[in-house]
Amino acid sequence: MAGPPYILAESNWKAVRETDFEVAVLPWGATEAHNYHLPYGTDNLQAEYIAREAARKAWERRAQVVVLPTLPFGVNTGQLDIKLCINLNPSTQAAVLRDIVATLDGQGIHKLVLLNGHGGNDFRAMIRELAPEFPDMFVSLIDWYRLGSPEEVFDEPGDHAGEMETSNVLHIAPDLVLPLDEAGAGRERRFRLGGLRDGTAWAPRQWTSVSDDTGVGNPRQATPEKGARHLEIVSNAIADYLVDLAGADLTDLYE
Repeated sequence: MAGPPYILAESNWKAVRETDFEVAVLPWGATEAHNYHLPYGTDNLQAEYIAREAARKAWERRAQVVVLPTLPFGVNTGQLDIKLCINLNPSTQAAVLRDIVATLDGQGIHKLVLLNGHGGNDFRAMIRELAPEFPDMFVSLIDWYRLGSPEEVFDEPGDHAGEMETSNVLHIAPDLVLPLDEAGAGRERRFRLGGLRDGTAWAPRQWTSVSDDTGVGNPRQATPEKGARHLEIVSNAIADYLVDLAGADLTDLYE
């Protein structure tokens, strides 16, 4: 039995060739440690779940959206000393993205949404560089974890494997989460330099210097119910955008 028509990996050529897709969604995550209790694929699980849910809701509103297979490796240059955290350099990432954009452009799908699920990925400069090379393509970016006012759902959302991510994975894939009493505390050591602490300056963090358990944020108050609520808010917002984008005229985007 075929899967839903908006999930490319579960669809088939018979269905694909008969559908005029308007928007492609590319979830992009990472493979990295998430404290002791969450799986290495946490970023991928969340990005793919949100993409599926948003596309389902958009499809129900007659938006011709297709979700591409999730890319599971992200920029992890600060975690190279953590076993099996897999790094994809930004230059490699840019080359992969360019090939995907070129493929879609050649096939007449000119709207691409990058659904980013990993804080180390930064696609903005890449999108700017692609714009003059592929003038018919409209590439936009959603960092899903910036949506949904998490402070309204969670007591302490956390930065990495904290209450927010733990709640989300408890809803998405509870069998992959260890009991929370086995999780580390997720305590963060911050830069000594004041400018790096207050946002005046930025530098990448060396993760084993930041956290003893690879987590940043206390997961103890996480629940699947909080995750379900948060993911619903996020996927609704993204679905609204996908519907608008599917119906948009790329030659008339400004008012």
